[in-house]
Amino acid sequence: GTPVPVNRERLGALLGRERETYAERHPRSRAAYRAGANLLGNVPMTWMNKAAGRFPVYLAEARGATVVDLDGHRYVDLCLGDTAAMAGHSPEATVAAVRRRYAEAGGATAMLPTEDAAWVGAELARRFGVPLWSFSLTATDANRWAIRLARLVTGRPKVLVFNFCYHGTVDESLVTLGRDGAAAREGNVGPPVDPAATTRVVEFNDLDALDRELAAGDVACVLMEPALTNIGIVLPAPGYLEGVRELTRGHGTLLVNDETHTLSAGPGGCTLAWGLEPDLVTVGKAIAGGIAAGAYGVSAEVAERVAGRPDADLIDTGGVGGTLAGNALSVAAMRATLEHVLTDQAFEHMIGLGTRFTDGVRGVLDVCQVPWSVVQLGARAEYRFTSPAPVNGGQSAAAGDDELDDYLHLYLHNRGILLTPFHNMALMCPATTTDDVDTHTEVFGAAVAELVGG
Repeated sequence: GTPVPVNRERLGALLGRERETYAERHPRSRAAYRAGANLLGNVPMTWMNKAAGRFPVYLAEARGATVVDLDGHRYVDLCLGDTAAMAGHSPEATVAAVRRRYAEAGGATAMLPTEDAAWVGAELARRFGVPLWSFSLTATDANRWAIRLARLVTGRPKVLVFNFCYHGTVDESLVTLGRDGAAAREGNVGPPVDPAATTRVVEFNDLDALDRELAAGDVACVLMEPALTNIGIVLPAPGYLEGVRELTRGHGTLLVNDETHTLSAGPGGCTLAWGLEPDLVTVGKAIAGGIAAGAYGVSAEVAERVAGRPDADLIDTGGVGGTLAGNALSVAAMRATLEHVLTDQAFEHMIGLGTRFTDGVRGVLDVCQVPWSVVQLGARAEYRFTSPAPVNGGQSAAAGDDELDDYLHLYLHNRGILLTPFHNMALMCPATTTDDVDTHTEVFGAAVAELVGG
């Protein structure tokens, strides 16, 4: 049959109904929100205002794949802290390691190294194939410092990213592809310089455009997620990543794989799963079981080139590092999470559930004849309001629909399922069950059926 278009009037009515239900269900969260008058935007961090119900629900407790809000509602958590809780909430092994380090041994921020760090470095080297590692508190910082190292060793000023990429709050990456090339991303707050001065931008999956931009000879590094993840999941076309590696090598440009979100592809992210050979790898969020931590790894060649620059101050004021980076607590949490929680076996379980989730969503779209798509990246899947699935960031951004987003988020939320607020991302953790996935399929099916009048 012909795909069913969305009736906007019906959508508006359903969204209004779900907003009313949400407001009625969360009096304590609404009161807590109003009590935050001394917080900018009434919340601990302004992005928490991304709430389809016009105020966020407040956290009471979370365990494994379950969250409970202040009003006592229990949720299947498919958001998982937008990847930060990929290990599940408060996994036992990580809790025990943190308790040992912080309560029993003490000294979380003594500015002294601990023995755990060597184990974590070796494990990250095993997983991602680059041998030398250093730590940060966030993936944003890991990316910032990787860019600095790339500029240092290449002597080049610019960075290249992909349209609608996501690398945290790295200044150089808050950029889109305008009609005349790089332009500040809409809403970019007080950029220190015009991003066009620092950054070249191309569409994902376009090797000709990449070749053309790298030919200028001024790009220190290509900073990329091996698959785009924060504009819906955009997968690389066959041969594309091999082409990126060939072009970067040919143009003397370093390649940085940001695996912060793409870690969902497996124990060593896409780098291990797809046999990639980056010069640097950055990762964060998930690797410490919810405790703040990030890391960046470099190849032996990059490390050698860094060491060959005695004028670079990597110890004191060179702009790389932070007092809390590599602190004893974060490193203990990383070790426990990597050793006991986000194991190879855990990823097999999570990726299997990711496939079950994707199949369930696809089944709903087929039955209801809705022209949307769903894309899986290991333990993670996202739906997008277009079909076939977009092949680059520009296409995916064009398929955005705020009203539809809000409707689906609220419909699911009001029936006990949390998705990531910024997009339609669902992530599996070691504690996620087949029942959790099937509950989503059932509720998502009901939401779409109501929308199309089936």
